[in-house]
Amino acid sequence: MILGYIRVSTADQSNTDRSSLQVQTDVIEGFARTRGVDKWGVQIFTDAGVSGATKLAKREGGEDLLKTMQPGDTVIASKLDRMFRSASDAIDMFEVFKAKGVELVLFDISNEPISTGVGKLIMTILAAVADMERIRIKERTADGRRANKKAGRPVGNVPFGYRKVGQGRASVIEINQDEAEIVNRMHDLYHSRKHPSYDSVVKQLAKEGMLSRAGKPFTPMAIRRLLVQEIPV
Repeated sequence: MILGYIRVSTADQSNTDRSSLQVQTDVIEGFARTRGVDKWGVQIFTDAGVSGATKLAKREGGEDLLKTMQPGDTVIASKLDRMFRSASDAIDMFEVFKAKGVELVLFDISNEPISTGVGKLIMTILAAVADMERIRIKERTADGRRANKKAGRPVGNVPFGYRKVGQGRASVIEINQDEAEIVNRMHDLYHSRKHPSYDSVVKQLAKEGMLSRAGKPFTPMAIRRLLVQEIPV
């Protein structure tokens, strides 16, 4: 069976370009026709208004897709970034598809399954890109630490949801219960159907009186960053 996956973020929904849900659907149905399957033989899984920063398994449509696919199925997305967060995420998830005996087609890269000769070459390239992503993250982190040290600022910032207790080498990091409650509330809101976007989470948190350390509403960027950090228990 052919299973299609389509997604748009909140910003994409007003667009009529290649990121639109309809165009993604057209690509998937066109692929199916080349395999002798009409659109009635294609099952589409949709995530509308969901950020690409959220893992596939954490999206409603993505979760349904992973539960539905069976050995022998072919899953297709019109573009890599519609389904995965990054090249490294694609590499990791490809192993999941492979273990389940499911073929994966990322149409912007190739119209052939990843398991083919061309697909294997592409995955090798993606693996190299993933390594570059990790190296760049390490370099940016190191640059930030050097800049803080030179300016006399603390080298390591305490993440929101935690606090530093004590001074110097005797200091320890522990959970800040008040902030941890806010982080957990962010997750509850973002993964609910009522608040699928960062902007709506920002507004609801402000309405509930949950603010940043500066006493101001969180920015969408801050929400995105906190949603991918480890959740304080």
